[in-house]
Amino acid sequence: MPDPIAVNSMFGRIARRYDVANRLLSGGLDVWWRHRLVAAVRRSSPRDVLDLATGSGDVAFALSHGLTAGARITGMDFCQPMLDEAEIKKGAGGNRRFANITFRQGDGLALPLADESVDAITISFGLRNLADRARGLKEMRRVLRPGGRLFVLEFSQPTAWFRPLYFFYLKNILPRFAGMVTGDRAAYDYLNNTITEFPDREALALEIRTAGFTRVEASGMTFGTVALHEAAK
Repeated sequence: MPDPIAVNSMFGRIARRYDVANRLLSGGLDVWWRHRLVAAVRRSSPRDVLDLATGSGDVAFALSHGLTAGARITGMDFCQPMLDEAEIKKGAGGNRRFANITFRQGDGLALPLADESVDAITISFGLRNLADRARGLKEMRRVLRPGGRLFVLEFSQPTAWFRPLYFFYLKNILPRFAGMVTGDRAAYDYLNNTITEFPDREALALEIRTAGFTRVEASGMTFGTVALHEAAK
């Protein structure tokens, strides 16, 4: 499992160039993935949403745009430099535009929230960075209200025919290109390893069920390289 100190340091180093790298390395597909996530969250009509591992806030901002005006969104991350970038973006958008978003620091393994305090939790490309996924999933279940929904947007294992091309890209192209964009190739060597070693849809669905969630569903996107898991408390 990832070392939380090393992960925090790594994201702190790449925070200022993180958004640019995401757009370039995904070919802009990250926007579509977030759109699918927000559409799923909107169907559950939540009042209080926790966007865990919010990073620079892209999912929190997309939720603010896509949910009803009364929805309250908390963007939480344990890396302060990433939250600093989120606050800069929030300020650039105007305080009234994103008045329903609050950013705060917090550890996904010990969430600073009361039991049963949110209606929905989103975590996008952050679950694989938790030092203990089982503990993190149980924490998410703890803070969800009965009937609340969990939405996990995460890398997955691609379909068989696409696998050789995908893994060649991850190993040989992504770290080199990301190093040029961010100046930190080592960070993307790490991210490459976390992607290739991450469970496939079925295995992750089992982990979510083991944490106590029910009605676990998963849908693949982009040749299976990304999956959206939905589950209920």
